[in-house]
Amino acid sequence: MIIFDREGNFLSSWGEGVFPRAHGVTMGPDDTIFLTDDGDHTMRHCTLDGKVLMTLGISGKPAPFMSGDPFNRCTHLAIDPSNGDFFISDGYGNARVHKYSPDGKLLLSWGESGTGPGQFNIAHNIATDKDGWVYVADRENQRMQVFDRNGKFETQWINMAKPCGLFIDRSSELVYVGELGVAIGPNSQAYGLGPRVSIMDTKGNTLARLGDGPEGINPGQFTAPHGVCVDSHGDIYVGEVAWTHSRRYANPPDEIRSLQKLVRKG
Repeated sequence: MIIFDREGNFLSSWGEGVFPRAHGVTMGPDDTIFLTDDGDHTMRHCTLDGKVLMTLGISGKPAPFMSGDPFNRCTHLAIDPSNGDFFISDGYGNARVHKYSPDGKLLLSWGESGTGPGQFNIAHNIATDKDGWVYVADRENQRMQVFDRNGKFETQWINMAKPCGLFIDRSSELVYVGELGVAIGPNSQAYGLGPRVSIMDTKGNTLARLGDGPEGINPGQFTAPHGVCVDSHGDIYVGEVAWTHSRRYANPPDEIRSLQKLVRKG
């Protein structure tokens, strides 16, 4: 875990060697954080200085592939604002969403592999709005699915370009989606296929798009948006996985960009 100030200055870090593949971080209402690790198959609830308050899952021991049991490469976490229940997307080695009580009791799970309503093909990210609706970025099905807090399918938003990052600003009810993009081969320089960040309302209407391909490293361009967050000033932070997206698994050079900050004007 690496902590920066709003201007990108390094402040501190902790947990080196603990997280084989840190994947998701969610801030709780009490300024604690929930960390999902798809390489360790665990979720750790921690204080801001690294004290572990709760661990779900068995470190290094995944549930059987596509068994539906928690966890096999869990991806992200979202909190119900009404009661503190939380939802974990279990998306790389499962096709599942698990709902827990605030003290870590498993309440229910839903989802299976597939392309139909309530089915997933990499449940990559998850978020809740102020009314408790649950939004799941169903990446390889190129859609967003929306459920009630008990897992009942409500609707889906289609025609997305591999949605990876997901953040809902409850003050504005705007939905920010980082889309990995679907342009490949001869279409790699095409526009309108991502990578991009889409800004939507909670009904699925697209209000704005940032980037939208072709991929690039200039300010405002994206290579592989993987996570997105918005601060109290309305500034947007986009985490990218540019190196692994390029299928280069050696250590990346120092100049590879991993985070962009887009400042709100006006």
